[in-house]
Amino acid sequence: MSRSFRILGFLLVLAGFAYATFVSSTLPDRVPSHWDASGRVNGTLPKPWGVIVVPLVMAALWLLFLVLPRMSPRGFEMGPFSQAWGVITVAVLAFLLYIEVLALSAARGTATMSIGAIFGGVGALFAVIGSVLGKVTRNFFAGIRTPWTLASEEVWNRTHRLASKVFVAAGLMVVAAALLGLSWGTMIAVLVFAPLIPIVYSYVIYRRIERRA
Repeated sequence: MSRSFRILGFLLVLAGFAYATFVSSTLPDRVPSHWDASGRVNGTLPKPWGVIVVPLVMAALWLLFLVLPRMSPRGFEMGPFSQAWGVITVAVLAFLLYIEVLALSAARGTATMSIGAIFGGVGALFAVIGSVLGKVTRNFFAGIRTPWTLASEEVWNRTHRLASKVFVAAGLMVVAAALLGLSWGTMIAVLVFAPLIPIVYSYVIYRRIERRA
């Protein structure tokens, strides 16, 4: 991961802690931490944990994203897609910061969470990750890691070219569905079905290559 992505990730973590500190005094003693499918609160956490739980997760993930490339075994190095890894890191941290702002803003107001806003963020995350999936080379930490993609570089590459298109399309569909106010069941169906396409495709391609060999 390049230095610029490491710094940007660190700044997002700092922003998470800064926002939590800024709004802490305006929040109730028990902060909403979980919502049902209708956006109503069904779980809370006491201060300060309810305020800083998301920034803590962001910090832990930022460190994990830095460490994982060093842990990757020989033959599966992550250096060839360090830029894509940086994009994925920043996208995940930005998504968590977005969720933090949504959650704490809801806690300061009616405490009701907008399910459409959450799914819109998830869709955007899918689209961003999908945009770089085609550049991810074989490894154990990122991408469509099935027995068939890990066994064959050709299967990995072909699967991830397809996955890139599928994830971008699915992400944009979910964002559009959220903006149009469609049911959350529809959005979940798209998000669940999207990864299944490249998983099945990886098996089909592997079997074809095996028969050809």
